Amino acid sequence: MDRQTQRPRTGDLPPLRPMGGPGGRGPMNSRVNGEKPKKARGTLLRLLKYVGKSKLLIIILMLVMVVVTVAELAGPALQGFAIDTIKVRNGGVTVDLKAMTGYLTAMGIIFVISGALTLVQGLIAARLSQNTVYSLRNDLFKKISKLPIKYTDTHRHGDIMSRMTNDVENVSNAISQSVTSLISSVLTLVGAFAMMIHYGWIMALLVCVTVPLTITVSTKLAKFMRKYFVRQQKLLGKINGQVEETVTSYKTVVAYGREEKAEEDFAEISEELKKCSIKAKVWGSVMGPCMNFLGNLQYVLIAAVGGFFALYDVSFMKRITIGSIQSMLQYSKKFTRPVNEIANQYAAILTALAGAERIFEIMDSADEIDEGCAEVRISEINGDIEFEQIDFAYEPEEPVLRGLDLSVKAGQKIAIVGATGSGKTTIVNLLTRFYELDGGRITIDGIDITQMPKETLRKSIAIVLQDTVLFSDTIRNNIKYGRSDATDEEMRKAAALAKADVFIERLPDGYDTMLTEGGSNLSQGQRQLLSIARAVLADPKILILDEATSSVDTRTEMHIQQAMIALMANRTSLVIAHRLSTIRDADVIVVIKNGVVAEAGNHEELLAKGGEYYNLYSNQFAGIST
Repeated sequence: MDRQTQRPRTGDLPPLRPMGGPGGRGPMNSRVNGEKPKKARGTLLRLLKYVGKSKLLIIILMLVMVVVTVAELAGPALQGFAIDTIKVRNGGVTVDLKAMTGYLTAMGIIFVISGALTLVQGLIAARLSQNTVYSLRNDLFKKISKLPIKYTDTHRHGDIMSRMTNDVENVSNAISQSVTSLISSVLTLVGAFAMMIHYGWIMALLVCVTVPLTITVSTKLAKFMRKYFVRQQKLLGKINGQVEETVTSYKTVVAYGREEKAEEDFAEISEELKKCSIKAKVWGSVMGPCMNFLGNLQYVLIAAVGGFFALYDVSFMKRITIGSIQSMLQYSKKFTRPVNEIANQYAAILTALAGAERIFEIMDSADEIDEGCAEVRISEINGDIEFEQIDFAYEPEEPVLRGLDLSVKAGQKIAIVGATGSGKTTIVNLLTRFYELDGGRITIDGIDITQMPKETLRKSIAIVLQDTVLFSDTIRNNIKYGRSDATDEEMRKAAALAKADVFIERLPDGYDTMLTEGGSNLSQGQRQLLSIARAVLADPKILILDEATSSVDTRTEMHIQQAMIALMANRTSLVIAHRLSTIRDADVIVVIKNGVVAEAGNHEELLAKGGEYYNLYSNQFAGIST
């Protein structure tokens, strides 16, 4: 099948549905402003499953972290021993230089080892981060490729791209910066507490007094902060959608002189994002100072109590020295550091979780339905199509088709006409199962299309759209897009049949000419010819032409019409037409009105009836807009 996306035109398409399904609010409206934070636990656990895929890296990382933690915990003890080599006796100061030198040398070796291993753990963390986001990004892209057409039709493309880029990148940053910190925090927390118990259990309890206060403050602040980070990610998606829409529609913006309005719209969203980002940064910055204050309070308590025990012997406490007080102060800092580090990085963690929620929101969307299991070979399809009592609505209370019946015989050329919004394109969308029926059924050669595998169904159909879709690739690969195994000779024949070979051979690189995004380095007519060549090469059983010659000049149109006669030979062809002069030779012309077939027949028969077709034809040639 020619893999161009057949989308409903404005008259057929409903308003944008909300992100996440019916009943909510869309990504471009007030949902951004009033978003309540979702539970982070489920998102975190789900994200950890992706991290857990790199088990070997995690094991190596943890081993390195254990060594680094042990080295760091040994430092304060050695420092205390070194201080205690200084003695005050009989009003004089004595120093055991040999012992002090040994302790200082050991500290130096430990610091070198710790520094080297810290570098190693950074490299491992980076590898772990990239492995995780590689898996996450691949799963997200696979999910997007399985989403129903309805999803991409009703969601802002810029917002979807933002989830693939910004949100995934935020997750990557959080993993690379926070995973080592979290592992180190747990190890350091346990080790530091054990060492504090060793030096003096009363002072260890003093450290624990500040922990509940620290947890309470961090929890309250985190709950308050989270809504700003979730909203910030929503606004990033919104601003990406605005930029993407403006860039892709830039000619229209300029043609209608709407540059200022586009700037105003962007400035409005940008201002909202700025305010939200400032609040997120401010509240994210509050966490660190609060934790530092609590840590300093704990430091003062330990110094005061330790000094007291050093001056006065207490029976239930072992001897406290100046060196042990210093070691205890260092361990108290190491005990509270994990909480402080998490607090200081909470902004990045919240941003990553908010981004992960948005990623998983897409992943949790329903896949395109494909229950077809009938064994049907494309080569065996003839092209008899039956539409039986078709009901369909984009919005529940706004039906587009109401009990429509239509019969198309194999090899017939059927033209579908009607006013804008009458449902012409919708019929094609239902035939290709881009959308699912609300009622009735469609059969091909007597087989319900819901029983046919979608791959088989769509490969038997080729579509040429009014809005041409080309990719940033060579002309050769664009023509072969619907049939990659075709030979170059077959491709050239298809291009010749579509009358595209003339302009292609004039290009410096011929069929190897690289197209820019959307084929913008070709004229609209040339792009249309390539699209037609692609359909010719696909060699479909059923051909759908959606005003395929609307973008070419009259002379080129005449050549294409001749090519189309050969192309449609022995094929079932459905032609959606606005210019009625192009479908006069159709076997059957079907007029759609109010969701049903108002009348059908050939050109002469319908004109003779003086009905809907006669009115459309007369108005068009009289220059009256319908």
